[in-house]
Amino acid sequence: MKKQPSDRSPARWHLDTPLLVAGSLALVLALSACGKQDDGKTAGQQLDSSIAKTEQAAAEAKAKTESTLAKAGAALKDATQNAESSAKDVASKAAEKMDDMAITAAVSSGLAKDPDLSALKINVDTKNGAVTLNGSAPTDAARERASSIAKAVKGVNSVENKLLVKAG
Repeated sequence: MKKQPSDRSPARWHLDTPLLVAGSLALVLALSACGKQDDGKTAGQQLDSSIAKTEQAAAEAKAKTESTLAKAGAALKDATQNAESSAKDVASKAAEKMDDMAITAAVSSGLAKDPDLSALKINVDTKNGAVTLNGSAPTDAARERASSIAKAVKGVNSVENKLLVKAG
């Protein structure tokens, strides 16, 4: 035996809901009108009063929405400025690192071109333009040339020469 769909199925409720709400609203309005005293207003005047109240509520909701949107806009602007500032900081730090790497490479290249220093392992460290030389040099003169080579590189602010003189 095949089961017939019920008139009370959930799909049917979906269609009946607006009708049920509208009917309930009409009943509530009718009952509330019965309980009210006649204040001398015609149906048209009462309707105009209701419309005015609705318009006032809509205007208040509009003002509140505009205020909320203004606050959200200000917060978005602040967040954008903070992100921009952070991006600039990151870019600046990356540029400093690139500058330090370029300085290190240039100093190492200059040392490699010197006949007394080229065969030696000299460690070149650079931080914010300050170069530190570690390792050994065959003579005091070679040690001083290493400092001069490092100081001649563009972007070098200072040189700390920690090379030890070791006759080879």
